[in-house]
Amino acid sequence: MKSKELYPRVFSRHAAAYKQRLDDVMGRGEPRGRLRMIELAAVSPGMRVLDLACGPGTMTRLLADQVTPGGRVFGVDLARGMLDLAAADPPPGCWFAVMDMERLGFGDSTFDAVVCGHGLQFAPDLGLALSESARVLKSRGVLAASVPASGRDDSLWTVVDRVADRHLPPAPRAIDDHATRSTVSDQRAFREAAINAGFESAIVESVEEEVTWPSAEAFVSAFMSWWQCASRVEVLDSQSRAEFFDEAVEALLEEHDGPITTHGRNLVLLARRS
Repeated sequence: MKSKELYPRVFSRHAAAYKQRLDDVMGRGEPRGRLRMIELAAVSPGMRVLDLACGPGTMTRLLADQVTPGGRVFGVDLARGMLDLAAADPPPGCWFAVMDMERLGFGDSTFDAVVCGHGLQFAPDLGLALSESARVLKSRGVLAASVPASGRDDSLWTVVDRVADRHLPPAPRAIDDHATRSTVSDQRAFREAAINAGFESAIVESVEEEVTWPSAEAFVSAFMSWWQCASRVEVLDSQSRAEFFDEAVEALLEEHDGPITTHGRNLVLLARRS
């Protein structure tokens, strides 16, 4: 299945769980990659900002606070279920629409800044997505984007992955995003992709982050709502889901009693137009 068919459908079906999880970790200040992206974007009152792959609008709302008064933030995504949540109670200065980051419906030099929190890895044509961002930016405007990278706590994830592989069908895979995922996982290649897309300068930082879960049960519940696992769990009946949950929790408790801390790494791009 192609990216633009697979990902919007999965994220739409599991939008509420995604929003809850992101709101929780944002409330604790744990997603350092996304927060570093916001820092690098350095938006200020009066700016016009574009939030690509905005999801349920969590980052869009944060940006809206920073551009007040006088600014506007436009959030776009291909997952209608996510946008339904984002648009349910929009703060002043926010606007949401279904839109493809590879084909933006905005004129040249429209925005002071473009941000994309954990979304570029889903674009089948990364070069086109980056060049579209450059096109809609004003002179000296910036693109700030975070993507998840390798470097997670393998021992913890391996425990749950083994249980998942016994209980769940394989995760669906996109057939057209391999090149993008390879590029955004490499700091040098990610930077070069931005330069090749028309940005005058670009830097890519590696940002470590930790997320704490109060219990094994909380971690497995969150794991089941992540898009890859959720797309595997949703085909099971309620009894099979419960059996997977119980076995995964039991396996974790054998090695991780009490709160669980997961470790991750993000790459954060800052690219500037001439």
